[in-house]
Amino acid sequence: MELPEIGPAERTPLVEALLAIIRMQQDRIQALEEQVQQLRDEVAILKGQKPRPQIAPSRLEAPAQGSKPAAPEGSKRPGSAKRSKNSQLVIPDEVRLPVVDAPPGSVSKGFEPYVVQEFEMHAKATRYLRERVQLPDGSSMLASLPEEVLPGSHFGPKLIAHILYQYHHNHVTQPLLLEELWEHGIDISAGQLNNILTENKGIFHEEKWELLTTGLKEALYVGVDDTGARHEGHNGFCTVVRNDLFTYFESTDSKSRNNFLRVLHGPQPTYAIDTMTLAYWERQELSADIVAKLCQGPRQFPDEPSWQARLAALGITNTRHVRIATEGALLGGLIERGVSPELLILSDGAGQFVIFVHAACWVHAERPLARMVPYNEEHRAIIEKIRDQIWDLYRDLKTFQQNPAAAQKALLEARFDALCDQRTGYPSINGVLKDMREHRADLLRVLERPEVPLHNNGAESDIREYVKKRKISGSTRSDEGRRCRDTFASLKKTCRKLGVRFWDYLLDRVRGLGQIPRLAELIRQRSRQSQAANPEPALT
Repeated sequence: MELPEIGPAERTPLVEALLAIIRMQQDRIQALEEQVQQLRDEVAILKGQKPRPQIAPSRLEAPAQGSKPAAPEGSKRPGSAKRSKNSQLVIPDEVRLPVVDAPPGSVSKGFEPYVVQEFEMHAKATRYLRERVQLPDGSSMLASLPEEVLPGSHFGPKLIAHILYQYHHNHVTQPLLLEELWEHGIDISAGQLNNILTENKGIFHEEKWELLTTGLKEALYVGVDDTGARHEGHNGFCTVVRNDLFTYFESTDSKSRNNFLRVLHGPQPTYAIDTMTLAYWERQELSADIVAKLCQGPRQFPDEPSWQARLAALGITNTRHVRIATEGALLGGLIERGVSPELLILSDGAGQFVIFVHAACWVHAERPLARMVPYNEEHRAIIEKIRDQIWDLYRDLKTFQQNPAAAQKALLEARFDALCDQRTGYPSINGVLKDMREHRADLLRVLERPEVPLHNNGAESDIREYVKKRKISGSTRSDEGRRCRDTFASLKKTCRKLGVRFWDYLLDRVRGLGQIPRLAELIRQRSRQSQAANPEPALT
């Protein structure tokens, strides 16, 4: 809706008030239109139709126009330099091909190499005839199987590793994987395939648990995010905890702060009352009488039943009191396990993630402006102006992150305050600036902790792999299936970050060789190497 041009002389208090009412109505209309569109999308999905396409992601990370330096004339793009195609190729076999029927008098000038790569995949069945010998005492002895045969399994380690690789790395569904194996001549049933994918995976579950405990102890920060994960026909959620060295997925039925703290604890949560717990209870305004009760007697509880028994014994049954008390005790339990109280949690700003030292994502803070539909040219110009200011400040924060300087800290804080204190005459824009002001400490965390990223793109990128699997295979139907999906997704992502080939890792663990170190140990090594090579930057 285009309003006529109103000159300064005509902008009486009444006109200004009417303009403000019109803008508020436009905000309300836009909100209702978005709600109607969401309902239409839900109806379209229920009818099996496609909903409205998603809006493109924020351009916050895109360089400004004209900021990219022009490549020198005649130069090539990065990564396009010529290299030997076979420089890293292992060639165990070499076949000499002499010239056949060469004319008399010909002289050999040597051999010219010509490399051919091939991939062989075929079924192989071996029948072991095991001798049984009767001993003098009447008992019998059976010949042992070779070391390469897995105890109690009629399927070889390469076949098992291939099944796990196809399902968890290539996202091949069980029906298609079963069909592939049959076509290659493998005699296997659907039940046997399911057992290989889900049964007896304790060594993998244990190593996944080590990723979390080691990652939290070694990390300066972790990025977190969650996504939907249906299980047994019901809506659930999958939470990712990650940084540059590890990724940990955990699927649960809810996404509360209590749930997030349990995810950080792993399969066996512990509860403790310490200074961190007391500080949390104070921030959440837990009753002083309840705090006094909880501080009398034992302060450490090894599992959930013992903690629940303690609450029941003290007569703490109010839902809010139980929730806050439990969250504080879980927080204290993490500290008792060796997690630093200075651990930085980087998230999209969702309330359940705001614990320890929290940092917010600039991409999510700016995104409401990117999605905003302008009412007129004035509205469009103001949106672009505010976004340009955010981009400029964001780039300067990245510069500060690379070279922290104490003199720049106050200037950047002042620029942030000036940005958020603006009033534009449009309530929708003012609401975004107000929200940024309320999260000032989280958005400017980089000024205190330069090691933290300014965005949470890493967590969203990691969880995209899980979303891809969910779209292909749908929901999980058994607790063990859900657990295995989380475990192998975690191990696969972590292997990639540590430079370990997932196929080599699977084959090593299935065979029980242990030639590839535990991933937790690799995380410790990389963390120490990184800290030695890149000490924490200090403000100059």
